[in-house]
Amino acid sequence: MEQYVQDVRQRFAERGNPAVAEGQMAYMKHHFAFFGLKMPVWRAISKDIFQQYPMPNPQELIRIVEQCYNDEHREMHYFALELVQRSIKKQPPECIELLEWLITHNSWWDSVDGIAKITGMHFQRYPHLIVPTTERWMASNNRWLQRVCIIFQLHYKAKTDSELLFKYIRQVAHSKEFFLQKAAGWALRQYAGINPEAVRQFVATHQLAPLTQREALRKID
Repeated sequence: MEQYVQDVRQRFAERGNPAVAEGQMAYMKHHFAFFGLKMPVWRAISKDIFQQYPMPNPQELIRIVEQCYNDEHREMHYFALELVQRSIKKQPPECIELLEWLITHNSWWDSVDGIAKITGMHFQRYPHLIVPTTERWMASNNRWLQRVCIIFQLHYKAKTDSELLFKYIRQVAHSKEFFLQKAAGWALRQYAGINPEAVRQFVATHQLAPLTQREALRKID
């Protein structure tokens, strides 16, 4: 596994562009270092690596992810998430622990939103995990765990548990946290594509942040 991660890092570093990296670091408010790889480039490199190496087992996956996340470069974090997403359909229920670790480490909107999608995929395979896990995350007061609770159903469409969604949005309705206000509006807007009247009624009967209201109603006539 050490060689695996070293190989990823070396290939990323060789293709890096310092000029691109400067712009990426500025865009991400200098929270992370970058090699300077645009998404099509690092994804193409990742695809080559996935074809070269066998898919890791659950224990190996944890070690690879942790090593990638110990690197300061954001592309290494993206690679870890890509690997997790590719393997998530074969992971046991306990993989939720790894997903929680990912949400709470090197946290920023770009990684957390990717992990939210993966978490949603995992919950679809193991629905019994949804309520106990998300209730614990909502109670944590960690903005990133709470954000995932609100947006993990973005791709569920007609299978969205609207009661759960509305419940968690009510819990953060008075939060001043931008990332929670935005997440709530995003989730409502997405669900409005399935049930616009329910979203319109929810917004009308609850005191939501102006940002949340705008986002929720943006695509409703």
